Amino acid sequence: MEGALVALAMKAGLNPDHLRNEWKRLDEIPFDAAYRIMATLHSGPADEHVIFLKGAPEEVMAIAGVDPALWEQRIAQATDHGERLLGFAMKRLPAAKARITFDDLGDGVVFLGLMGFIDPPREEAKAAIAECRSAGIAVKMITGDHLGTALVIARQLKISENAQGLTGKELETLSDDALAARVLEVDVFARSSPEHKLRIVRALQSHGLIVAMTGDGVNDAPSLKQADVGTAMGHKGTEAAKEAAEMVLLDDNFASIVAAVREGRTVYDNIRKVIAWTLPTNGGEAVAVVLAILIGFTLPMTATQILWINLVLAVTLGLVLAFEPGEPGTMERRPRAANAPLLSPFLLWRVVLVSILLAALSLGVFFHTLGQGRDLETARTMVVNMLVVAEIFYLFNVRYLHMRSLTWRGAVGTPAVLGAIAVVAIAQLVYTYAPFMQAIFESRALPLGDGALIIALGATLFLCLEAEKLLMRRLGWFEELSA
Repeated sequence: MEGALVALAMKAGLNPDHLRNEWKRLDEIPFDAAYRIMATLHSGPADEHVIFLKGAPEEVMAIAGVDPALWEQRIAQATDHGERLLGFAMKRLPAAKARITFDDLGDGVVFLGLMGFIDPPREEAKAAIAECRSAGIAVKMITGDHLGTALVIARQLKISENAQGLTGKELETLSDDALAARVLEVDVFARSSPEHKLRIVRALQSHGLIVAMTGDGVNDAPSLKQADVGTAMGHKGTEAAKEAAEMVLLDDNFASIVAAVREGRTVYDNIRKVIAWTLPTNGGEAVAVVLAILIGFTLPMTATQILWINLVLAVTLGLVLAFEPGEPGTMERRPRAANAPLLSPFLLWRVVLVSILLAALSLGVFFHTLGQGRDLETARTMVVNMLVVAEIFYLFNVRYLHMRSLTWRGAVGTPAVLGAIAVVAIAQLVYTYAPFMQAIFESRALPLGDGALIIALGATLFLCLEAEKLLMRRLGWFEELSA
């Protein structure tokens, strides 16, 4: 805004540097959101001393003793076009002064007029707010601007279908309970002070909402501290604001906050995917071993073979899920509840179901091999390979928790996934056919037909789980279990 004023002066034929040299600044009352004006004291070329004021039009008019009603039409015209307004005034001092206070802004202040500024919203801000709305994130605008200007900008940004506003003076008349009752329906808070920000944050939190607040000034520190995610501006933010905030925006761009939300949802999804994939791995092994102990048949795997499975899968497939990109529609889902458990009913159901299926496949392969009259070591080798292949197919299924995995994108995978599968495949070939591994793990070489059977069973597991995912969605159970 200061730069725009200097540019306007230059367009009018004035020389800002020359004027600064002629009118030396002696003192100032810096701008503060509490009183929304600033004043500077200057000595002129004829040794006269003058105070210049600028700030919110109604505040400047009040100091100058001007009736705002006389300017109401002009102000309405400007705000209807989304212009931000500044009021200007001056006072000639009868004697020289070196310092000024608010007491000097009394009688004798002459109102000079208004200046309108067009500060159009960034295109990326419009897109970011649209993404917020689709993600179920409500955006509230808190500004020191005139309410009319703020509402026009809110409509340009499409913060809501029918943006409603509340001024700071109106807010001050509301009790905390009354503000909490209105805060959800109000989209724009105009002529607001940092104290108002704090009350707005608390009112939103009273509804059990997670609140992120942006700010840059020293007075914003309390509201930044109160918010669940206080976000300070990295460029124009004060050190006090940065210290009080949980997060600092290095580019001062609202779109970066939305990008952080998207990344946070992706990280949260990936943590759930790792859990959904890892627990059934151990669960399937445990179920198979426990059944063998309870029923009294030979263990389908030795302790060293179980160790091999956990080792080869944990350092490969278990890690790649952490690098999964966000699923399509990540920012179109409603926010999860603040108290939602990480291990949702859906994940618990998945862990139990997949553990039972893995155990059933392993034991089925084990008894099928023994039933063919083959030795115990070969049957156990079949079980180890069955578990590893089943986990590979299950990995493709669990990569998409919120949509079907049977797509081209789901089948191709990512470089990390394909690389990990390649490592696992090589490790299993070495485990099965290398003589030194056979000596360590008591494995046996398998014919091609056994490998084809194992892959076919793994693919069947994948299709069954895809059908289960589709069935749960059609019955409407998925959303309930995921909550």
